Amino acid sequence: MRYHYGRRKKYTLSDFDYDLPEALIAQTPLKQRDASRLLALNAKTGGYEDKHFYDILDYLNPGDAIVMNNSRVLPARLHGARPETGGHAEVLLLRQDHGDVWETLVKPAKKSPVGSTIVFGDDIENPIMTATVVGELEHGGRYIEFHYDGIFMELLDQLGEMPLPPYIKEKLDDQERYQTVYSKVDGSAAAPTAGLHWTPELLDRVRAKGVKTVELTLHVGLGTFRPVDEENIEDHKMHSEFYQLSQEAADELNSVRKHGGRIIATGTTSIRTLETIGTKFNGDLTADSGWTDIFIKPGYNWTVVDAFITNFHLPKSTLVMLVAAFTGRDNILNAYKHAVDDQYRFFSFGDAMFIHK
Repeated sequence: MRYHYGRRKKYTLSDFDYDLPEALIAQTPLKQRDASRLLALNAKTGGYEDKHFYDILDYLNPGDAIVMNNSRVLPARLHGARPETGGHAEVLLLRQDHGDVWETLVKPAKKSPVGSTIVFGDDIENPIMTATVVGELEHGGRYIEFHYDGIFMELLDQLGEMPLPPYIKEKLDDQERYQTVYSKVDGSAAAPTAGLHWTPELLDRVRAKGVKTVELTLHVGLGTFRPVDEENIEDHKMHSEFYQLSQEAADELNSVRKHGGRIIATGTTSIRTLETIGTKFNGDLTADSGWTDIFIKPGYNWTVVDAFITNFHLPKSTLVMLVAAFTGRDNILNAYKHAVDDQYRFFSFGDAMFIHK
């Protein structure tokens, strides 16, 4: 089962730009998760409707499946000190390499050569945790090995901060608002934000309507915020992210498809996982895990996903290109123009779209 939308055309980076007033970038989450606005877009006709997220039930049919990414964001930003000088050091965890060695970004990097030490906690003389720089990365990052007593994730909860996207300047009062209500597998450096709109009560209503809810895991990396620098988008190299789909989840989704239901992804991370597996196994779903650097852009042949929920994405980003691959470039940019004109809230803490055929 393969779907193709839009004409095959050679697009450039500028084709995915749009004007966004800075005032529309949401700085804080709404008090009620599912009170976000929802722009429902028909990918075939380009028509759209203004709704609220709790209206998503109107677009779901018994026998459909909602797929959700259960990855949980690590409190991955650590503030430490250099024991020699007392100078400040900021460490951002990117991914676990092996054991207690992590790939990180350190600021200021030039003061963190291999062999240097960073300590964490209020007392430099008696730190809660220490780290040694054990390697350098091509992009200026560092491999760091942590030393501690106890359980690393518990210490991270004690010492770390949520690594909010760079366009969010406000302080987050409740760190759980940058987690989905179904998050459970630690590993992301950023939230799968389309899922922030779901509440337990709304998910119960979804299931009561006869819609399946299925979980997978994709650990979101900070590469998701990396800008595309090449005007020729074919030259852009995608970042890699780790994904996992269980056999139980694959069987449930295959059953939904067999009986005519739709696979509806919550967010681009769920899309990337499902389409990676679908591409790998010729449209079939099976248990699988690994690293994906799939780049979905106009001209892509869809193998699994029939509809999806997503937030509004940055201009000239790979995520706008992904959505355009499903809707066609003109349809998505017209919808974005309407969202701007109608004062929708944008990006991670912003409003949502439901995109369907």
